[in-house]
Amino acid sequence: MRPTVGCLLLSLMMSVGQTLKCPRVCVCDNTKLTVKCIGNNLTHIPPTIDEIIVKLDLKKNNFGELPKNAFKHTPYLTQLSLQGCSVQAVREGAFRGLSRLLQLDLTNNNIDILYQESFDGLSSLKQLYLDRNRIEEIHPGAFAALNSLNLLSLTYNQLVYLPNMAFQGMMNIQMLHLSHNSLNNLATEAFAGLLALTHLNLDHNELQYFPTKTMTRLIEVTHLDMSYNPMTYLVEESVVMPKLTHLSLKHNALQDLSESTISLSPVISHLDLSFNQLSYIQALAASTHLTSLNLTGNPIRCTCLLRDLKLWALKSGIRLFGVCAWPPHLSDEPLENVQEQDLRCRPQDEWTSDVIEEGTKEEEEGVQEKTVSTAKSKKTRKCPKDCLCEYAAQHATCENRGHTKVPSGFPRKTLLLDMRGNHFHYLPSKSFPGIPEVVSLHLDSCKIHEIEGGAFQGMKNLIYLYLSDNQLSSLDAKVFEGAHEIMYLHLEDNKLTHFPSSATLTHIPKLLELHLERNLIAKLEPSGLLSPVLQLTGLYLNNNSIATIVPKALDPAPKLDVLHLEDNVLTDVPSDALDHAPLLTELHLSGNLIRWIGPRAFRVVAESLKNLLIDRMGLQKMSVRSLAGFGPRLLSLSLEDNLLEELPDLSPLAGLQNLSLNKNPLMCDCKLLPFYRWLEKMSLRVEAVCFYPSELRGQSVMESAIYKNCSIENAHSFNETSIPTKAHEPNIPNPTQPTEPSYAKLKLAKTKIAATPKKTKSKEFKPERALKMTRPNKKKRRRPKMKLPMI
Repeated sequence: MRPTVGCLLLSLMMSVGQTLKCPRVCVCDNTKLTVKCIGNNLTHIPPTIDEIIVKLDLKKNNFGELPKNAFKHTPYLTQLSLQGCSVQAVREGAFRGLSRLLQLDLTNNNIDILYQESFDGLSSLKQLYLDRNRIEEIHPGAFAALNSLNLLSLTYNQLVYLPNMAFQGMMNIQMLHLSHNSLNNLATEAFAGLLALTHLNLDHNELQYFPTKTMTRLIEVTHLDMSYNPMTYLVEESVVMPKLTHLSLKHNALQDLSESTISLSPVISHLDLSFNQLSYIQALAASTHLTSLNLTGNPIRCTCLLRDLKLWALKSGIRLFGVCAWPPHLSDEPLENVQEQDLRCRPQDEWTSDVIEEGTKEEEEGVQEKTVSTAKSKKTRKCPKDCLCEYAAQHATCENRGHTKVPSGFPRKTLLLDMRGNHFHYLPSKSFPGIPEVVSLHLDSCKIHEIEGGAFQGMKNLIYLYLSDNQLSSLDAKVFEGAHEIMYLHLEDNKLTHFPSSATLTHIPKLLELHLERNLIAKLEPSGLLSPVLQLTGLYLNNNSIATIVPKALDPAPKLDVLHLEDNVLTDVPSDALDHAPLLTELHLSGNLIRWIGPRAFRVVAESLKNLLIDRMGLQKMSVRSLAGFGPRLLSLSLEDNLLEELPDLSPLAGLQNLSLNKNPLMCDCKLLPFYRWLEKMSLRVEAVCFYPSELRGQSVMESAIYKNCSIENAHSFNETSIPTKAHEPNIPNPTQPTEPSYAKLKLAKTKIAATPKKTKSKEFKPERALKMTRPNKKKRRRPKMKLPMI
């Protein structure tokens, strides 16, 4: 059957030659049978696409909904891309007729529900990408027709719960990616029927305990990633997976695990427990296959209690990764190098009496806690009214019960406390007595408008604190007093008008992530805001009203890795906000009001940065040297949806893997030749089309013939500059003309769209006379001005 179809396609190709139908807004390749209709604001699938094409790229359009039989005119498709098309719903039978389709990409859309038979007709589909949508519900039978699928990716969605038979029908799937959701509950039969699955990613979710019954169904899984979940304890025989070889539980909140946790996973070889809260760990009842145990980043106490683990590792040939955190004379000593005779519980003579007493007491308490935590409690304990306490999982919940005061009487050993969706309004001092072991506390959506100092007093093990979606406008200086272990603080979706003060943050020096998205912060001041939290790795300030960042406001930031400042009202790159951020790899500035970027604007972070996003800003001009300082470490650069006619010097970016230039009114003339030649050497796929001159409008920058007529004399090199002393008004298309696309959603707020750049002595700014010399015998053209509506 398939050879016959192939021959038919070949004969059709040969017969039509160059006469294939091609929609006016698309780019067609008759040899490869591909059609690209990218970034044209299309609201429906072009009906004139030739039926024999095999690859269709429709990314960055505006379809809204995919109706039934949306692709009935293209039955031979094998690849279909619908990335970033504002798709909100996929109706039943939308892909019916695409029985040859192998790859479907629906990433970066707004899909919230996957309906039954949404993918009906895709009997040959191998790969389905649904990342970065808003999916929160999967209807039974949504994937029932995908019996050939081997990869499904659902990362960065809003899934909270997986029902029974959620993936019914996918008998051949091998890889399932569910990372970066909000999953906190998996039905027992959620993965039923996935008999070929080998790789499962559940990292970056809200799973508070290991879902043993659910995972037992996965008899072929070899790799399981459950890192970045708030699990605190693994009970006996938690992991029952007969073919599991690699298990990652890094960056959880594990404080203890039973010695028989993985005893029923006989072939496990790599166990990653790094960056948890394990101070002791027993010798595990594991198979002889275990070769690697990663304990990096744990506060390991190298005393006699670790002796069994060390002897077991030596006897079994297991590599131990990590270092001792205590006692002082073994601090930072690799576990591999610690000798059995060093693992003592009796303090040595040279220690001070204070250290001896403290250390002995802690060791004794550790032994007692170990005995209690690994024994099954047979006592019946009380639970507050209208709450549910799961003793085995050490989890208590009072979610959406209408409480106006924090209930009391929870089991003392409670580790996870969920009270979201109540009506507390006000939290007084010492609101949580008698539960010092709580690691994760949910107070989301509780209508809290004030928290008194010391509200969390006594919560000495609290690591995750969720205060999102409340009505907080300010924070008391002592609000976190007594909760010094907090590492992840969520304050997004409140009404905060100022960044938390140094006095407030001083109480939580171990903070790793601070979430302040969607508040009302207008200014970052004074300098040194982050000085109390030197361990901070992630700062999220997007969707505020930040217009000003004072110099060194975010200093020092020795471990800061990710900084989100997108969708604020900044008018300049905050170059002097960071003076020392040697580990910053990701900077988001999208959606601000920055119209001009001057020379070496990113000099402070250029050596470490890997991902830079400066899109959706109405950016009109970049200095040729604006990216100076960057080198091969920069992997991703997003400049799309701006107003750029010319491009800066990109030649040093030898390691760039992703460059986004779509939706810019680029001027395709000889000044773009250096970029063209650089791009040819880089072998990058870049979506960039000409807007000027009008005769080249819509053509791909790389496919334009204009460069054939360019000579060395009339083509500017990246090292030459033509930056005027004043920011010129760009050739902005008239918005009243329906045929010309809109290139940027300009947020004009209280600033002018074309702010004049500050004067500088830089050689970059050449006088007007020098500028004219680069364009001999060329008359000055008047460009039409556009009246921009105020938003």
